[in-house]
Amino acid sequence: MIARVLSREGTAITAEGELAADHDGEQLDRAERQALRRVQGLSTELEDVTEVEYRQLRLEKVVLARLWTSGTAAEAETSLRELAALAETAGSEVLDGVLQRREHPDPGTFLGSGKAQELAEIVAASGADTVICDGELAPSQRRGLEDIVKVKVIDRVALILDIFAQHAKSREGKAQVELAQLEYLLPRLRGWGESMSRQAGGRVAAGAGIGSRGPGETKIELDRRRIRTRMAKLRREIAAMKPSREAKRAGRRRNAVPSVAIVGYTNAGKSSLLNRLTRAGVLVENALFATLDPTVRAARAADGRDYTFTDTVGFVRNLPHQLVEAFRSTLEEAADADVLLHVVDASHSDPEGQIAAVHDVLAEVGNEAGVEIIALNKADLADPLDLDRLRRAHRHAVAVSARTGEGIGELRTLIEELLPQPQHELTVLLPYERGDLVSRVHEQGTVLTEEHLAEGTVLQARVHADLAAELRPFTRPDMLVARGGEARIGGRG
Repeated sequence: MIARVLSREGTAITAEGELAADHDGEQLDRAERQALRRVQGLSTELEDVTEVEYRQLRLEKVVLARLWTSGTAAEAETSLRELAALAETAGSEVLDGVLQRREHPDPGTFLGSGKAQELAEIVAASGADTVICDGELAPSQRRGLEDIVKVKVIDRVALILDIFAQHAKSREGKAQVELAQLEYLLPRLRGWGESMSRQAGGRVAAGAGIGSRGPGETKIELDRRRIRTRMAKLRREIAAMKPSREAKRAGRRRNAVPSVAIVGYTNAGKSSLLNRLTRAGVLVENALFATLDPTVRAARAADGRDYTFTDTVGFVRNLPHQLVEAFRSTLEEAADADVLLHVVDASHSDPEGQIAAVHDVLAEVGNEAGVEIIALNKADLADPLDLDRLRRAHRHAVAVSARTGEGIGELRTLIEELLPQPQHELTVLLPYERGDLVSRVHEQGTVLTEEHLAEGTVLQARVHADLAAELRPFTRPDMLVARGGEARIGGRG
């Protein structure tokens, strides 16, 4: 049975008319992204898709289709509504959506020939020019469905890749997205008629003569070779960019700077929370995958220690494996973090499903973060009963609102408590010409007491092993500072 289940109400993803908060910065990237608008009625799209070999993803008016093979009807509808949000983020207008109960996808047309014909009637009646299937289509399934519905057919993977291509800004991000797109395109190349003709080998066309004639290549073979060549070049470029990121990461590790990686489902509010915590000025938009490039911002704990926040790419159910591989270097920021700040949209209808989807992606990149904090964002919109249930289900869970500031202080305190603490406690007398070491102790360690004498600065502090080794020549255990009440050095009160 095929039934229409998608309501247009509540699916719009738009930032028009919204005002950025003070902690979000000037949001210049957002203004740039919205500076170009589509003018309706100017399209010259070919009506017969078989007249072209390569088609750009130009989403305009779309109909969605999903197979319900397992789980509950509510879960299937939630996934279809998420597909609608993805489609609107890509710049399309969702006209309708259909959901079909079926044990397995049809190998020829995904929906089955009868239901595909019903979908064709819906497409014709609504005036749609694209069908988006909620799943990954095999090349034969896409061709079979296109032959029946007579419009472009794409799948969820192509849609997400298109959104990433729109939103990538950095050189590394653009290269990663292009590589993922080519990996997706390679097995799906197709051609018609004369485009499949043989390209002469050698210089046959120029009359090179005997010994120079070869079988040549078909057009599709030639394109595959070009794509593989381009993919190899992109992999080399991405590999060349990796040392820069690793050098920065190694510098933070060398200086014992703890790191907090912000992860979460797309549109859960990661960038908004980063802006609230650090005034980073990262782009904030009510859209899926609004920010892709990782952002690192410094922060300082109440005890004076420095640490960093890293905002990573958003996750989604069934995130294409091509993207996971292409963005592996970016996702490694989360895998190497000391604390994982997992932002969850507490007002969503299925927060547990979003948490599971994030954990699945992190498992693919080998996440080894020791501590995970669940930040239940949008607490001002969530049901109090749902918040209480989620808090009880997770050990380190805090209800926050990046919009109103609710719970931010509690979250910051919990983060600083769970950051790795320096293990080596010592008392040192640092000459005044070694002010660099005094500064590093304040930045990387925890200063228990401090006093200035004629000989230099006396510090009693906890520091990491590397810094403790540098401070060992200045150790003065005889100048131990008494704790409690007024600090004393040696026998002086």
